[in-house]
Formats: sequence, structure tokens, C-alpha cells
Amino acid sequence: MIEWKETWSYDIPAGVTLSVKDGEVKVKGKLGETSRVLRDNYVRVEGDGKRVKISISKDNRRNKGISGTWASEIKNMVTGVTTGFEYEMKIDYTHFPMRVSVRGNSVLIENFLGERSPRTAEIRGSTKVSVKGDRVFLNGIDKRDLGHTAANIEKATMIKGFDLRVFQDGIYLLKG
Repeated sequence: MIEWKETWSYDIPAGVTLSVKDGEVKVKGKLGETSRVLRDNYVRVEGDGKRVKISISKDNRRNKGISGTWASEIKNMVTGVTTGFEYEMKIDYTHFPMRVSVRGNSVLIENFLGERSPRTAEIRGSTKVSVKGDRVFLNGIDKRDLGHTAANIEKATMIKGFDLRVFQDGIYLLKG
């Protein structure tokens, strides 16, 4: 018989429902629903609707690390469905004026360093992207998808073959 030791517990706030089935954690709130698969042989997640707890069977650094990671994932899921997340990015150019727009499931960056072909960045998940002046705003309930989308936008404007001290054009993360 395996003895499970509780390492972390969290009270679910009012207005949020959390369910755990076969290692898949689903969180529903006023802003939407998000889910994450959290499976491991030595770490498990249990929830009864009002409280969620993470337990480990072997007390070692690996399992404590996984339980801490899962704890922050669950907290981020709860925060996402209650208040949401917002990232702000700045469009910075000195040589050629960039045009940034959202088309479908991607961000289109035109006239970057005077290039004729546009660069694109994928929008992940249910992230909403809006461009206002020289700012790009990313909103959503999944912090991981927002981070991936911001990284895709920064990566799309990476400069190669130029002196980075002179050519500092790009789209950079301000608040996240």
C-alpha cells in the first residue's frame, strides 16, 4: 500500500469550479474554461470542488519540484478564469516604419527593416491580440498561451546579419 503525503492544498474561490478526472484538471470561471493534463506516477492531484490538494508518494526533490510546478499551474488557471492576464508589448523602430496587424490566427508584421515580404507570428490558443498605436496588447485566460504568443511575436522580429547596437527595431515585451 502506497502512503501519499500531502504537499500542497488550495481553497478554490467562490465562482470557480474545479474538477479532476484521470489527471486532467478543468477550471471554469466567469471568463471561461481552461484545462491541463497533470499526470505522474508519484504525484497526484485531487479536488472536491471547494479544495484542491497535491500529494506525493516518494519524498524527494523531483516530486517536490513537480508538485510545486503543478501548484503554480493550478493557481494560474484559477487566476486566469477569474481576472485573466494581460501582456503589453512595444513596437520599436528607427529606420523603417513597421505595420503590425492581426489577421486570423496570426500577427502580420510588414515593412520590418524595409523587407518586402511580411513576417508572421502564430497566436496560440484563445489569446486575443490587439494593436493600438505603437503598443500590442495580449489578453487571455491561459498564461502559458499568452507567453508563447508574446515569444512568437518577439522571435518574428529577431534581427540577423545587422549590428544589434545600431538596429534595435523589433517588438518587445513591456509588462507581462
